[in-house]
Amino acid sequence: QVQVVESGGGLVQPGGSLRLSCTASGDIVSIYAMTWYRQAPGKQRELVATMTKSDSPYYKESVKGRFTISRDTAKNTADLQMNSLNAEDTAVYYCNAIVVRAITGGRYSYWGQGTQVTVSS
Repeated sequence: QVQVVESGGGLVQPGGSLRLSCTASGDIVSIYAMTWYRQAPGKQRELVATMTKSDSPYYKESVKGRFTISRDTAKNTADLQMNSLNAEDTAVYYCNAIVVRAITGGRYSYWGQGTQVTVSS
């Protein structure tokens, strides 16, 4: 089995910063991509930032220059550094990992449980 766990959410004032962390563990040979999504109340889940093993990171337009995704392929982790936060960034943030499993050799998608980020004064 594979588990994906996020941490680091919380309440922050506008203009502040937070760092989210995501760790994948279990039956993993390699991770093709790790992606951060978010879902605000009443809205669809949207991609925030993604990073594959070999490509440059990709960001949602509204977070470019403010958010940075980084991966540690040896530790199967992906962090999301979020700066200059504003109220529109308030959402539950989810981590997704596309994993190659040892048992089957195929690629599978796994989600974490989400972590709440609230930007408010």
